[in-house]
Amino acid sequence: MTQTILAAQAAQQGGGMSFILMMVAIFAIMYFFMIRPQQKRQKEIKEFQNSLQEGSQVVTGGGLYGTVKKIDLANGIVEVKIADGVVVKVDKGYVFKDMASTPIQAK
Repeated sequence: MTQTILAAQAAQQGGGMSFILMMVAIFAIMYFFMIRPQQKRQKEIKEFQNSLQEGSQVVTGGGLYGTVKKIDLANGIVEVKIADGVVVKVDKGYVFKDMASTPIQAK
């Protein structure tokens, strides 16, 4: 009976190191396939929002496509023309790049 207890304790000690290695590997995979690309995408969006100019083709967070008419940097508001005579005010954080107007690039 003492031999089975000792064998069980030995098995638990050896399994701990492989468990830690497996958890580190899973975290590394998650980082490189999920976290890092998302951070890169957020950085690109922030750079685009900071470089907005009048006349830029954009998409709002609500899905409205339009053209930037005026930018108020002090308040962080962007006026977007979505149709003839229709201009909406949108928070700068909800303005994204219009991918339809961007030519597709091979990577």
